Amino acid sequence: MSKAILMQLALAIAVLLSGAMGVAQSSGEVTYKAKCLVCHGATGMADTVVGKALKIKPVTDPAVKAMSQEKMIAITRDGAGKMQSFRDKLSDAEIQASVAYFCSMIK
Repeated sequence: MSKAILMQLALAIAVLLSGAMGVAQSSGEVTYKAKCLVCHGATGMADTVVGKALKIKPVTDPAVKAMSQEKMIAITRDGAGKMQSFRDKLSDAEIQASVAYFCSMIK
């Protein structure tokens, strides 16, 4: 094969792989990034300006670690304290998926 063909093939593979990586994002990750990241941060550490101002507990906080996924879903759906309700903004499936993604950050 000529060098030009190999370069085109490599470029085509790179384009295909980059597209597949975008598709590989879970719906929970997409929802989290769109709706939760501004307060809870990219890694759940609440290290954003808003997260710090509201004194949001990071994902590593023992109280957060101890909370059940069902409780987190209820808080996300209904709101609690500083947490606004997402009942009218997200479907039940989106809430469940975003909470599952958040829980995946708990170590």
